[in-house]
Amino acid sequence: MTALKSGEEDTFASALNRHSTKVWRTPRARRRYRFDLAILVDPQEQLPPSNRGAIKRFIRAGRRLGIDVSLITHRDAGRLAEFDALFIRETTRLDHHTYRMAKKAEHEGLVVIDDPQSILRCTNKIYLHALLGTHKIPAPRGQLLHRSDLERLDDKLANLSYPLVLKVPDGAFSKGVVKIRSREELAEEAPRLFASSALLLLQEWLPTEFDWRIGVLDGQVLFASRYYMARGHWQIYDHSSGKTRSGGFTTHDPSEVPVAVVKAALRATKLIGDGLYGVDLKQIGDRVVVIEVNDNPNLDVGVEDVVLKDALYERVMAVFLKRMEQRLEHRPRR
Repeated sequence: MTALKSGEEDTFASALNRHSTKVWRTPRARRRYRFDLAILVDPQEQLPPSNRGAIKRFIRAGRRLGIDVSLITHRDAGRLAEFDALFIRETTRLDHHTYRMAKKAEHEGLVVIDDPQSILRCTNKIYLHALLGTHKIPAPRGQLLHRSDLERLDDKLANLSYPLVLKVPDGAFSKGVVKIRSREELAEEAPRLFASSALLLLQEWLPTEFDWRIGVLDGQVLFASRYYMARGHWQIYDHSSGKTRSGGFTTHDPSEVPVAVVKAALRATKLIGDGLYGVDLKQIGDRVVVIEVNDNPNLDVGVEDVVLKDALYERVMAVFLKRMEQRLEHRPRR
C-alpha cells in the first residue's frame, strides 16, 4: 500500500469522515419508526403460512404503528440482533432453521412469534395428545405405538375400533397421516411410518364435513374458519395424485361459533403459551374434540381475514408493539 504524504493525511481523514457519516447516518425516512421487526419467509415454499398479499398487509400494518418491517430469509440469521422482534411466516419444524432462528432471536432478547417453546410443544402430536389428556381437554381417543408394539397390536387396540388414523409426531398439511381400515393395513403401514419415527399415534377416525380452525393470539380469538375436506377425500389436503388439492373454506365472526368450540380452543392454547396458534377441532353432534394445536397457523388474504380484513393484520402487529414496548420499559438502564 502506498503511504500517504504528510499533506494528504488531513484530506484523507476528512473524506473518510464524510463517507462514514453518509453510510451510517439513519435515513430521515426511518426516524419515524420506533421498532424494527423481521418477518422470516421462504420465497420458494409451496404452502407458506401467509401468502404474498398477507405479507404486504403485515408490512403496512406494522408501519402504521411505527414498526419498520423487513423481510428476511434463513440466510439472515446473523442479522437477528439488528431487530426488536421476529415474526416467523415460514412452516416451522424442530430440526430446522426456523426453530434455531427462534431460539437465537429469543436469546438476543427479541419478541418472537412463534417462540421456540410453542414450536417445540406444537410440532409433536404425541406430546399434545398426552398434554390434552392430562388436562381433561376433549380429544380423539387414541393410543401410542412403539416399534416393539407391532408384536402385540391386538392388546394395544383393545379399546379402539376401525377405521383408525395413524400419525407421525411431526406431520403437517395432512402429510404423515394415514387412514387405517383393518388390522392388515395397520401391520402394513406402521412399519413404513416407523422408518422415520420411533413413536406413532393411533387415533379414532372422526369423519366430518369440515374442521373448525380457531385462531388464537395472546389468549384471544383472532379468527374462526371452517376448512372443508378435499373433494372425494377424507382430509383437508389431498396429496394422493402427486399434486396438492385442498377443500374450500368459510370464515365466520367468532360470535357465530359454538361456545363449546371456542372454549375448547382457548383451553388448549392456554397450555401452550401466549403466542399465535391455530386450533383444529371437530364437532360431532354435541361432542367437540381438539385434533391439534398449530404454532404456525395460516393467515392468508381472502381466507382467515375475510371477517376482520385489515384489522386482522393490525391486531397481530399491535401485539408485537405491546410486547416490544414492555421489553423496552423493563430493559436495564446503564
